[in-house]
Amino acid sequence: MKAITHDNGQIKVPARKTRTPWWVPAGLILLSVIPLTFGVIRLVQLMSGAEITPANARFFASPSPVVIHIITAAVYALLGAFQFVSRLWQRGLKWHRRVGRLLVPFGLLVGFSGLWMTLFYPYPEGASDLLYVLRLFFGSGMVLSIILGFISIRRRDVAQHQAWMKRAYAIGMGAGTQVLTGMAGALLLGKPNEFENALLMGAAWVINLAVAEWSIRKSSIKSARKASI
Repeated sequence: MKAITHDNGQIKVPARKTRTPWWVPAGLILLSVIPLTFGVIRLVQLMSGAEITPANARFFASPSPVVIHIITAAVYALLGAFQFVSRLWQRGLKWHRRVGRLLVPFGLLVGFSGLWMTLFYPYPEGASDLLYVLRLFFGSGMVLSIILGFISIRRRDVAQHQAWMKRAYAIGMGAGTQVLTGMAGALLLGKPNEFENALLMGAAWVINLAVAEWSIRKSSIKSARKASI
């Protein structure tokens, strides 16, 4: 699919015959419900002065990063789901562009706050070093993807913009898929140890990115077919 740039600098994407199924944004929102619920519980604990335990002491000692992470992740996950609704960005890009200008800084805050917590919060006793590495790797990947997506749209490269933003969103939605991989792991392995838990969490990011790459490839094939007609 080719983007058309008008004299006024606006980008218009030709309307497609196919529309995004309703279950795509609905499924993405549903996927984010459980981690966002836990995030709200964490915020309530911080505001109400809940009992400080070894598991949450680092959040009470430095609450700003986790508060920023939870709030920005909620906005990024929920509004980001609607960026996949084709009808909202086929008509002059008004919704897509306006929301995108909000999601770029919010997505960067999600990534940077996650990296800050990984690097500077006291590491939980007994936690796997693998999980530490995975969080740094995928957190950095999310930040880099958003930056590359922003650079791509500034260059009027819509296809690359969409591809990088899909990758960033896939990484950002890792917490939702981690609930599912954690449940699957518990059913298959019983209570996983720290290393197995890290593998299950890493698997969630890999699954999300695999789905994103499949979607990117599918869009590329459709665009190539239309261009050849």
